[in-house]
Amino acid sequence: MAIYLKRSDELEKMKGSSRVVAGCFRVAADALKPGITTAEIERLIVDHIEASGARSAFKGYRGYPAYTCISVNDQVVHGIPGDRKLNEGDIVSIDIGVEKDGYFGDAARTFQVGEVTPEAKRLLEVTRGALKKGTEMARDGNRLGDISNAVQRHVEEAGFSVVRDLVGHGIGRSMHEEPQIPNFGRPGRGPRLRAGMVLAIEPMVNAGDWRVRTLEDKWTVVTEDGSLSAHFENTVAITPAGPLELTATDWEGH
Repeated sequence: MAIYLKRSDELEKMKGSSRVVAGCFRVAADALKPGITTAEIERLIVDHIEASGARSAFKGYRGYPAYTCISVNDQVVHGIPGDRKLNEGDIVSIDIGVEKDGYFGDAARTFQVGEVTPEAKRLLEVTRGALKKGTEMARDGNRLGDISNAVQRHVEEAGFSVVRDLVGHGIGRSMHEEPQIPNFGRPGRGPRLRAGMVLAIEPMVNAGDWRVRTLEDKWTVVTEDGSLSAHFENTVAITPAGPLELTATDWEGH
């Protein structure tokens, strides 16, 4: 397993691609309202990506047909944008990856459309918190399992479950690099974390059981039991000073 450490000049380029991703979420948040279609949201995001001199990392990747992944309610990940209209009370996970100057940035956020149920609101809070807990463990000298375990403990203590069939990943000159980062595991296990590693940490959390299945479109992953699912992800660099969230959004509502 080859894990590539990034030089400072490479990290600067990853900051650029990650800034584009972070900007996409403001565009999406400003547009999210009942009645808008997932395809319309995608079009706004693509316009922002292209205006930023970047390109979508998803379009054509292993045959994926769209530029973004937009997953609603019980859809976990890889929802294909289309004519589906959002309704008051929906939760919407938007996953965006871009390439700029030869380097990639990748992140996801789950948004609420208008007022949502208390369970949905809590699911978003817990999943966002799980990302924070995992990120805090992305430190030089720790083990990969420390990230995985921190995510799992936070989620399960809240009564929710982590998806086990999908993982986070390394990122850099390729969209998906080693190592894979499960959202469950034992602390103190796995590869040693080192400064220069860049990771896409991405808790995927179900309100019900952790099991998932893929729809006939061969992309959209949904919860097996029909429960709600949330997804938060950041591209995180491990630095001597600690974890640096390259795709962090510093505005309210993320």
